[in-house]
Amino acid sequence: MKNKYSWDMLRAALLIIAATFAAPTFAAGGSTSDMDILREKVRADKKYIVQKNMDLSEEESKVFWPIYEDYQKDLGKINDRMAKLINEYADAYNKGALTDKTAKKLTDEALEIETSEVKLKQRYMSKLSDSMSWVKAARYVQIENKIRAIVRYELAQAIPLAY
Repeated sequence: MKNKYSWDMLRAALLIIAATFAAPTFAAGGSTSDMDILREKVRADKKYIVQKNMDLSEEESKVFWPIYEDYQKDLGKINDRMAKLINEYADAYNKGALTDKTAKKLTDEALEIETSEVKLKQRYMSKLSDSMSWVKAARYVQIENKIRAIVRYELAQAIPLAY
């Protein structure tokens, strides 16, 4: 039950982050420092979830955590691209109906972001599988996928369809 509680805590924090990405035009209420504090809390909660679910030996931990930190930095760049894209979409959406040119540009960027994330996972899966069993490397990818699924679900609910 402890792991379930941990996932619930992380899910709540991720929902807040997803909501801030999805509603950029309404984000005036929170300060940058508040968002930085929230992001740090989410990072800590996420790391706790990973740690609780990976069941790493001491030797595996020494190799895994630096890879994890590098992955999070690279994933952060993808998250920044996604936030920028959502802001661009919100700006275009708030101006009225999207043009085909704008819709194509935004869609192309969204697909590029997805492709970048897949390539990132592939690159890091290679690093992980070189340092631990494939089962544990796969488990980490599953954990990341579950976390990303929560964020994507909330974003999908919050972002209106193009018109």
